[in-house]
Amino acid sequence: MHQPTVGILHPGSMGAAVAACAATNAAAVLWCPAGRSPASAARAEKARLTSVATLPELLDRSDIVISLCPPAAAEDLAHDVARAGYTGVYVEANAINPERTLRIAGLLAPEATVVDAGVVGSPPVGGKSPTLYLSGPSVTAVQLEELFAGTPVHTKVLGTDVGQASALKLAYAAYQKTSRVLVALTTGLAREHGVDQELIDVASRRTASYLSEPEYIAKTAARAWRWGPELEEAADMLAAAGLPPEMLRAAATTLSRWDDVKDDSELTLTDALDRLAHP
Repeated sequence: MHQPTVGILHPGSMGAAVAACAATNAAAVLWCPAGRSPASAARAEKARLTSVATLPELLDRSDIVISLCPPAAAEDLAHDVARAGYTGVYVEANAINPERTLRIAGLLAPEATVVDAGVVGSPPVGGKSPTLYLSGPSVTAVQLEELFAGTPVHTKVLGTDVGQASALKLAYAAYQKTSRVLVALTTGLAREHGVDQELIDVASRRTASYLSEPEYIAKTAARAWRWGPELEEAADMLAAAGLPPEMLRAAATTLSRWDDVKDDSELTLTDALDRLAHP
């Protein structure tokens, strides 16, 4: 198997760990310390990445470049890469929406081959094994599968359309991260009234993720006429406790899209989702 040279932009905690895994099957993994923090330098050193002086040098030497940076910086970074005339494989692995991913693909093509990627899971250290979802040109996706073969980074190809991996990443993140915020809000609300331990005890009896129960969406829709006002009451409690109520008010507004299916036991999942998208 050909061992490619890989460049990583920029090695945060996820980027450095993914780059270290790529090093297993790469000739070298490069990074550019110019403008980066001492923390980035420490991560790169720990991951045994090879330092190069400039971004153009990194791009000139790399067969594959992986972009893993804060979402806000993704397009600016892609512009820098495009201005340098990069002609290899560009892996857009940031947590950005499909529209932004497509803009980046348009910016870099046809000189570069763009693969959409999304990392789901924790950085691959200490026994953690995230999945790198891929969508884009099939031949290039195979190259990336080979790059991470035998490492803690699992790969899965979703299809040939750029944007699919980004969509999956953000759809999952929307649930996972919002759920964590809801935990903070509800625990804070219970603590305000001295019942936080009881709340934890109640929750501990149910450990399954609601995300794995899509069939319950239709039941949620049928009960929305009751749940919405209940969440408005909870939002009022949050406000009274000095906690932000906006998330629960937004949830109540979402539920109001199902007000016309009150107690409809025949409602299907498809019907519920259609009504949610087109009230």
